[in-house]
Amino acid sequence: MLNDNINILRKRTHQKASETYLDVKCKYKEVEWNGSIPIEYRRTGLFLSEDKDIVDYLNSIYEKLNPKNYEKWKECQKEFWLTKKRANVTKTFYDCLEGKLAKWVCVNCELPKNLNWARRIQDLKEFGYTISTDTKRFCKNCEAHISHLMLLPLERKVGNGNGYETWTPQLRKRIIKILKEIDVYENVKTPHCIPDHKFSEIRWDENTKAENPDDMSDEEIQQKFQLLTNQRNQQKREMCRKCYQTGKRGVIFGIPFYYWGDENWDAKIPKRGKEAEKGCIGCPWYDIKRWRDELIKKLEEKI
Repeated sequence: MLNDNINILRKRTHQKASETYLDVKCKYKEVEWNGSIPIEYRRTGLFLSEDKDIVDYLNSIYEKLNPKNYEKWKECQKEFWLTKKRANVTKTFYDCLEGKLAKWVCVNCELPKNLNWARRIQDLKEFGYTISTDTKRFCKNCEAHISHLMLLPLERKVGNGNGYETWTPQLRKRIIKILKEIDVYENVKTPHCIPDHKFSEIRWDENTKAENPDDMSDEEIQQKFQLLTNQRNQQKREMCRKCYQTGKRGVIFGIPFYYWGDENWDAKIPKRGKEAEKGCIGCPWYDIKRWRDELIKKLEEKI
């Protein structure tokens, strides 16, 4: 049963980040807090869909959102930042958000001036901080609807479903060498490729993320990675995000060909987790080389 002091105002989705929020009003003895709490937030492994789970979660963080506990939370962060002495630029963004802890901050007129502010916010999220986003909040100073951010005083969660794997520079070079520097999208050799996970990170959960040891076998590398330019890598991320949200798989070159299944995500397959990778098979973006080979095979059969 939901705490009587918590009032859920509305549910909304941040489409680009695939994040879902509940705008809430929490009443305490002396104050009232209005804010936004994520219930689907990949970087901290939070995926709540059942009403009971959502109620339990809101009840569990109710006291953490009590303004009387903010100073204690801030003190706990000081030790963490002592370990991040090279993150000076990112720290200025943290300081800005912490200065208005659990309040909305306009990205246009309140954040430190930086052309790549979104990268700094992503860094904070990867450090485990929970930052809510409202993309259409009115700013009186800007006199326009601008994206706003809110840092929440919740426990940092790192390495628990945040969705990202890392590799050493040595392994990165080896992946590129094993895959022969071939950009699978253009099917040409180029020095500008980066390793791409075939299985999209947006469908990972806390049990999906794996280690990438330097001694991975050649076969493991070929099975797990393909090479793309940064532009195509970003394009693939967008295609996978849309598939995750709509259940419609992507296309390449406008060609609606799937060597397994069709344009629709198989409803029998989970949306997230290790089993979800089965739903990616056949999509052109999942394994571009195989998709091209299978398409050529079909064409040759028709000749």
